[in-house]
Amino acid sequence: MSYKIKSRIWIESDKHVLLGEGRVQLLKAIDKTGSLSKAAKALNISYKKAWNLLDSVNKSAKKPVTINSIGGKGGGGAELTDYGKSLILAFDEINKNCWEFLDKQLEKIERI
Repeated sequence: MSYKIKSRIWIESDKHVLLGEGRVQLLKAIDKTGSLSKAAKALNISYKKAWNLLDSVNKSAKKPVTINSIGGKGGGGAELTDYGKSLILAFDEINKNCWEFLDKQLEKIERI
């Protein structure tokens, strides 16, 4: 019989979520598309939900995560700051290390 451990991690600050898998996916989509609106469409979520997620990240972070330009004739845009890009890399590494640890811990169950 084969077992799997299921887990999700997120990082909080004063009971507000800074990062989780959904927020990181949104940040990656913003980085790829250059737009919050396009990122929301790519992730199949509403613009309002995307805006709320990004707002919560920016409010919980030590520094701005995105640089936003207001829409208009040419449209607005959003790009990640270096700090935002660093947060993504750090979260991905933490998540990977967490899964490696959990996989090793699962061996304890499989040995029984």
